[in-house]
Amino acid sequence: MKRLTTREEEIMGWFWEKGSLFVKELLTYYEEPKPHFNTLSTIVRGLEEKGFLSHRAYGNTYQYFAVISEEDYSKGTLKNVIAKYFNNSYLGVVSSLIKEEDISVDELRKLLDDVEQTNKS
Repeated sequence: MKRLTTREEEIMGWFWEKGSLFVKELLTYYEEPKPHFNTLSTIVRGLEEKGFLSHRAYGNTYQYFAVISEEDYSKGTLKNVIAKYFNNSYLGVVSSLIKEEDISVDELRKLLDDVEQTNKS
């Protein structure tokens, strides 16, 4: 899955939250100073080219909608981080969290219990 810029993630957030939108509607969600219509339109078309959005035509205007869910994007992003920074080692991720974030033994036990419960379902 392709990575998104901060601005692209922000725009996708509006589509995930609000559903289908015209670029003109998207502008209404921004506070002043609002981005220029053409700037948003260019980013939205780029998101469509990357496969994150698609559109329905209504005359000369397009209504865009997300084709990738926020959950799928999050999973893909997490996999990219694990690949890039932990050499695809999930054990390395957990080990780092334990060392760097001071996760207690009780919290780790709860995590293991949750995983075991999920696997039983």
